[in-house]
Amino acid sequence: RRPPDTEIDWKAYMQEVEGFANGTLDYTQLKGDTGPLVYPAGFVYIFLGLYHATGRGSDIRLAQYLFAGLYLLNLLLVFRIYCRTNKVPPYVFFFMCCASYRIHSIFVLRLFNDPVAMVILFFAINLFLEERWSWGCLLFSLAVSVKMNILLFAPGLLYLLLQRFGLLGCIPKLCICALLQVVLGLPFLLVNPVGYLMRSFDLGRQFQFKWTVNWRFLPEDVFQNRVFHAALLLAHLTGLGLFALHRWHSSKENILTLLKDPAQRKPASPHLTVNNILWQGGQQGDSWIIFILFSSNFLGVCCSRSLHYQFYVWYFHTLPYLLWCTPTTKLAHMPKVLLLGVIELCWNTYPSTVCSSLSLHICHGLILLQLWYGTAPTPVSHTPPLNRKPTAISKKAQ
Repeated sequence: RRPPDTEIDWKAYMQEVEGFANGTLDYTQLKGDTGPLVYPAGFVYIFLGLYHATGRGSDIRLAQYLFAGLYLLNLLLVFRIYCRTNKVPPYVFFFMCCASYRIHSIFVLRLFNDPVAMVILFFAINLFLEERWSWGCLLFSLAVSVKMNILLFAPGLLYLLLQRFGLLGCIPKLCICALLQVVLGLPFLLVNPVGYLMRSFDLGRQFQFKWTVNWRFLPEDVFQNRVFHAALLLAHLTGLGLFALHRWHSSKENILTLLKDPAQRKPASPHLTVNNILWQGGQQGDSWIIFILFSSNFLGVCCSRSLHYQFYVWYFHTLPYLLWCTPTTKLAHMPKVLLLGVIELCWNTYPSTVCSSLSLHICHGLILLQLWYGTAPTPVSHTPPLNRKPTAISKKAQ
């Protein structure tokens, strides 16, 4: 038997896409029991498919089976990312698979759109690791079109594109991301462009205090205060700037050299060889890419105006890497596992309490300190050599 609130969001999703199925193209007219549709167009198309597959949303059991398959696919994509880095001890994967009641609920019980977006995102990261940057950007943009939390990875991705291709080289990749958003939203943009943009990309939307997981210890008037929101945005931008300058960019050259073509930059090391450049596809290069993307997202989560229970999936599968990406002694393994357990406990406390929200911030702060003071993966050089083989790699990256 399903809990009584299991179907709330699923029914709202089905009501929102039902209007589109009936021919409504004015985005402001797509609504459900929980309010107006506030997700971009990719969400509409994907859940419209689920709407038809489940008999207009009536067969919830079938939908749960489909989301169970999505959960297994998500684990496969995440495991493939972790295997490329070889940094997280194998026993940690048990906690990732079996020890999170909240994640299982988000995927299989509540059928939220957040896991759909994250599965597409992890697929995109796998493509980045394979140097398939154009296809990766396409899927990254598709994930954004399902839910905008994927934009928390965007600063890290922009840094990687600039480092890999330079300013002129990354413009086509950014155009891929923008073009897909236009194509997906075109039916709605042609009818009511302002309504579509205001509803699907509303960055100023207010959150309800009763659902917050991370700011329960604040008075509600402070939680809703725009000054508080501006302070969090400033903290987020400051954190990104500091990480970009001191953690992501370890070259002695000015960070503005990222705007140059990679062939015009100075080598990162005077002993740079062809073998070193070819190593960019190995574990060190993979670790560096994942470190930037995961830390970019984590900074956004830490500075979020509110975290609701389904938002746990935004960063749950990245936590083991964030904890173990820096060199670790055997004695430090147990505190890191304990940290994962405390975070899980905070997310399973319903409703959230002053203690649970404060504990969550303390855990986030400890992870940030480790990311800041630990030894980050070494960046790899993308300076094209004069040899034929690295040229082939460069073509593959395009």
